[in-house]
Amino acid sequence: MFWYCNNMGKMNSNKKIATTVGVLFIVATVVNIAGTRFIHSVLSSSDWLGMISAGAVQVKLGSFLVFLSALASVSIAIWLYPILKKYNPFLALTAVIFRTIESIFYIVSAIGSLSLINLGQEYLKAGSPRNSYFQTIGNFVLTARDVSGFIFAVIAFSFGGLAYYYIFYQTKLVPRWLSVWGILSCLMLLIAVFSALYNGPPFAIAGTTMILAASIALQEMVLAMWLIVKGFNPSVIASASTE
Repeated sequence: MFWYCNNMGKMNSNKKIATTVGVLFIVATVVNIAGTRFIHSVLSSSDWLGMISAGAVQVKLGSFLVFLSALASVSIAIWLYPILKKYNPFLALTAVIFRTIESIFYIVSAIGSLSLINLGQEYLKAGSPRNSYFQTIGNFVLTARDVSGFIFAVIAFSFGGLAYYYIFYQTKLVPRWLSVWGILSCLMLLIAVFSALYNGPPFAIAGTTMILAASIALQEMVLAMWLIVKGFNPSVIASASTE
């Protein structure tokens, strides 16, 4: 009886983890996309330095959403760790480390966006001078923000994702077609990021890069729904519990 209750407790705990991770996948993806779009709608203008003060609410809201997505991103790997460490503790920890790095870069990117609001206000107070140090500082901060959010954060995300998708593939905790889709999407995203880095600023996700990035976004939504509805493969979980 004790064994039965103990197993039921573990099953419920694993289901809770799967559901939580599924919700976090949705939050991290949707919130990041929404936040990025809010910010991009202001900063994509050729006169963004003069317009950012008027669009401060959008930039603040977007930065807040990016900050939330950063917390959700690292939480995914943290919640997965108790499950994945049973099969590959090194890769489970690798996922946590890289997704933590990803979150840090997203936060740096959000702070960069917020700092541009004050710069824009000072620019307007100075009478919007042409070819001033405001443009020089603004372009530097904008580039640093883009590199953090669209290059370094995405590279860290890709390596973190590859770590747990490889464990998923090995163990069949989720269907292998989902794992393969995740691995290929992460590799495609890395190609997109290095391509954007090679082409130089601006580094915002656009064009071909957007198409390559869309694959992982869709995959994570499908994986999220699978985890919420189905959870992890119960036979794999059961075999790990008996070892």
